[in-house]
Amino acid sequence: MDISSIQVKLFQFIRTRMEDSNSAAEEIASLLGISSDSAYRRIRGEKQLSFEELIRLCSQYKISIDQLLGMNNDSFGFTGNLLDEKEYRYDEYLKGMKQTMSFFSSTPKKEFYFLCKDIPIFYHWQSREFACFKYFFWMSILVYFPEFRNRKVKMSDYSDEVWQTGQEILGYYNSMDGFEVWNLESFNSTLHQVDYFRDGNRFDSDEDIFRIYEGLYELLNHLEEQARLGYKFNRGDPEKKPLGKYRMYINDIVLLDNTMFIKQDHAKMVVMPHSGFNYMMSREIRFCDNLDQYIQNLLSRSTLVSETSEKERSRFFSILRERIVRRKEKLKI
Repeated sequence: MDISSIQVKLFQFIRTRMEDSNSAAEEIASLLGISSDSAYRRIRGEKQLSFEELIRLCSQYKISIDQLLGMNNDSFGFTGNLLDEKEYRYDEYLKGMKQTMSFFSSTPKKEFYFLCKDIPIFYHWQSREFACFKYFFWMSILVYFPEFRNRKVKMSDYSDEVWQTGQEILGYYNSMDGFEVWNLESFNSTLHQVDYFRDGNRFDSDEDIFRIYEGLYELLNHLEEQARLGYKFNRGDPEKKPLGKYRMYINDIVLLDNTMFIKQDHAKMVVMPHSGFNYMMSREIRFCDNLDQYIQNLLSRSTLVSETSEKERSRFFSILRERIVRRKEKLKI
């Protein structure tokens, strides 16, 4: 591929990072201090970028030289932050997530796909007790902070500020059309986590465990109602005002991995978890297009239980409720 072709690919990639790709020429002209006509000629590959212009574009849109050169081979570029135990702060982590979700939801057309190995993180904030438990589990098991290693779960230690940030993150997620693929194991991992903490005497009382189970039970009720209606709505809203479209699929064959895939108008992004608590993101066109095709194929081989397949939907949620009921019955309260 010649220099002009690479330059065209570069601008195609830059468009995916713009909030309004239709005004790409104007934005680039302003950034480089050139006319819109000159920007168009650079976008079409008719005029080569200078070295200074290339550096400015890569800096503005966070593109590495390796990533730029990789547009013509089999490498893919990802961005993301790695957790640092010495500097990590949970509240700042959530603020970063809130900013990202705000960006995802900022365009008129947005679709959010989630391959649910576990309960999607956004649903943690459907229940304060559940959110608190997940906070302790992450800090003591995934992040492995020393002060959390033998610390018991305490509902009072989950701050109002953190809870409010989580509510805002959930609000952004609810505003987007959602496509979630679940299986029975998606819920089991959380139940096993609660079991692990209970066996390790990490709760002050069985009453706290009961409250977490109650939160999970209510989450199941909420998800089933969303699936029945075919749209998202805020928990506790008596009018069930429609928010984003909701499409829930069940696939008991494929092992899911918590991959998230976002479509915004003409842009696509993949968010992939790794090493427990970290995420890496990519807007690589080839990578995103390939993942998009995989997800569409996966959906076609899964059972849609939103607004249809009532029997299959009822069976799925009944099995999960029964698992919670059995655990609640063993509690000494």
